[in-house]
Formats: sequence, C-alpha cells, structure tokens
Amino acid sequence: MKRSIQKGFTLIELMIVVAIIGILAAVALPAYQDYTVRAKNSEVVLAASSCRTTITETIQSASSELPAADSWGCEAFGSKVNPSQYVAEIHVDGTGKIMVTSRGIANSNAATPAVGGILSLKPTDSAGAALTTTSIGATIGKWTCGSTADGTTIASKFLPGSCRGN
Repeated sequence: MKRSIQKGFTLIELMIVVAIIGILAAVALPAYQDYTVRAKNSEVVLAASSCRTTITETIQSASSELPAADSWGCEAFGSKVNPSQYVAEIHVDGTGKIMVTSRGIANSNAATPAVGGILSLKPTDSAGAALTTTSIGATIGKWTCGSTADGTTIASKFLPGSCRGN
C-alpha cells in the first residue's frame, strides 16, 4: 500500500509565518518612522549651514559691532523667502544664535504630535562660553546644536546624531 506524500503547508505553519511577519513589522515600522523624521530634520540642520558660515565669517572679521537680530544676511522669514519643504523660517539673534522653524514634520511622540518645531544652533568660543554682542573678532570653538536650553523644541531622538545638544 502506497502512502500519499503531503504537499503544501499546514495551517499551523502558515500561522507561525504570519506571526513572525507581524512581530518583525511591529519592531521595524516605528524604527523606520523615526528614521524618516530624522531624515527630514537633517534638512532643517542643513538649512542653517549657510547661516553658520556667514555668522562665523562676520564674527571673525567684524571691526566695530555685530549685526542686530535678523540682520546677518542669511535669514529667511515672512514674505522674504520660502527656504525649503521642511523649513518655514530662519532667524538669527544679535549673538549669532540661529533658530530654524521646521514645518510638516511630526517632532514628538504625542498621540497628536505638534507638526513643526524649533532647532537652535549657538556659536560658542573655544572655552565653550556663549558669545555676546561684543564678541568681535572671536574665534568660534564649536556650535551647540539641538540644546533645549537654547530653545530647541524638537525631541532629541528626532534630531540627526550630530545635532543632539552637543
């Protein structure tokens, strides 16, 4: 008597495969969503790069006084300009601190996250102290990026690695 050979999958095997796919999706989807938000926020950081260069050159070559707020020549706000898809405005205060307002990006884990946020980049001297309006000719030691103390409202996990409060 010949036995018939089983062909195909049993129901339990199919259920196990569906469960494994479900577990992988539950882990991968939030990580991917965070990654896409970080990618969008990297455009926000990039928008401040040209301003960073302008501010560094201005501070190092200034002879009398630093420009007033929003007079550095790299700002974008109001009817002046539409910087990019994810950047609404760029402001610079009298000490060179850049404040970039994002748009179209959910920057928190809240059930109904606020869309948009503010990213700050602040120049500091070689000792790490904040520059003042009298810091004419100073050398900028580093830029502090993403610090909540400086006004950043975007959650740290949604900022690029190079811009998490350092």
